[in-house]
Amino acid sequence: MITLIHLETRLHAFAEQFGKLAVRYDQTLKHSEELETVINEYSRFVTAPDHKIAWDMLKQVELEELEPLIHQLRHQSAQCVAIMEKYRALKLQDGEVQIADYFKNIEECIDKEFGRFQVTSQSKVLLVGSGSFPMTPLLIAKRTGAEVVGIDIDAEAIRLGRNVVEKLGAGLNIRLEHLLLEDLAYTREATHIIFSSTVANKYDLLDQLHALTNEQVVVAMRYGDQLKSLFNYPMKETDRRKWRLADNIVRPDDVFDIALYQKVL
Repeated sequence: MITLIHLETRLHAFAEQFGKLAVRYDQTLKHSEELETVINEYSRFVTAPDHKIAWDMLKQVELEELEPLIHQLRHQSAQCVAIMEKYRALKLQDGEVQIADYFKNIEECIDKEFGRFQVTSQSKVLLVGSGSFPMTPLLIAKRTGAEVVGIDIDAEAIRLGRNVVEKLGAGLNIRLEHLLLEDLAYTREATHIIFSSTVANKYDLLDQLHALTNEQVVVAMRYGDQLKSLFNYPMKETDRRKWRLADNIVRPDDVFDIALYQKVL
């Protein structure tokens, strides 16, 4: 059985690696392979069954001791995932299309995204936190024919993401914008909204969305609790006057789970 000391040692090692690799990004591919290796190891760490068992056996006081490290890792891993997407976009510009383990896991999650609230060719999908390698817009638009809009607060991510869409999604109805939700007219048209698991303030944004969206909208909130909270921002309570939890899709083998919300009218 994995002990608290062993677990904490591993987590500190990941934190040290993430901290070093995050500051090394210089808009070249110099450190891409090293970062990809660490992210893949981390993905396997948070989905390993024996690690989950060990995590679930931790006492509340032990979890409280780990809380500062958990917050640090959550922030650092989100930052490094954003950088890895930039590396992948840069590789595509050089003609290399290589899928890391982390991205394979994400692609598998996309098929399960909305459960019974399926996306069709008539849907209007909005992704909050589209990143530099917008797989979700590409896969949804390709498989369903739906219109997809992605937004991100990182201008470099939008620029790189548009290049990726141009190369891999020619003819697909995809648009990427460097805009806030309240400044995007499409927000009111969206039938399906997805929040990336690495968007730190996603529940604050969900609260704002109640006044900005139509009555039929379904929101897919990617999240991670317990062990997965090391790699994702966790689920939170919502204002029950605004949103109700319609479904909770728990995927043990995937890096995040999905909470589906419908609007309270």
